[in-house]
Amino acid sequence: MGDRDASYGLAVGERLRQIRRQKRMSLQDVEALSDQEFKASVLGAYERGERSISVPRLARLAGIYRVPVDQLLPEGSTSQGDGSGGDRSSHEAKLRLDLTQLASMGGAEAQMISRYVRKIQVQRQDFNGRVLSIRRDDLRLIACILGLSDDLAWGRLEEMGLQMSGPYREEEAEAPN
Repeated sequence: MGDRDASYGLAVGERLRQIRRQKRMSLQDVEALSDQEFKASVLGAYERGERSISVPRLARLAGIYRVPVDQLLPEGSTSQGDGSGGDRSSHEAKLRLDLTQLASMGGAEAQMISRYVRKIQVQRQDFNGRVLSIRRDDLRLIACILGLSDDLAWGRLEEMGLQMSGPYREEEAEAPN
């Protein structure tokens, strides 16, 4: 394997580890969820860049993580939409959506919000899966989706039980190795 291939393999591995940790999963959790298709030792080797993962296996792993396949590839190998590169610190968070609650809901409103939330997650490279910080511009678009003003959309999200309260820190989303 050439230097370029080796460095790309390391970058893929780092991205695999990053997504797995955002999902708060251990290597053993992935092994169990995959019915032992992805052994912890093999997944660890992928994450360390010691082994290359095939495209079909990468697609199956994306299914387990519930993320688009291209999100398992390192930055620069996919289109990032607005070029934000996932910088979450440049905007102040105004609202935190409970993604677990959203996933359990039915109905047209929940489906529309879910579609938009998935786009935000891809754009920000944020696949934590439990909480999503909603920025002012995000709220404006959610308001448009719901056919409401910004203030009414905020209230509607609260009525739907989608607003989370209390502090949420990034370290709470860390997963075991």
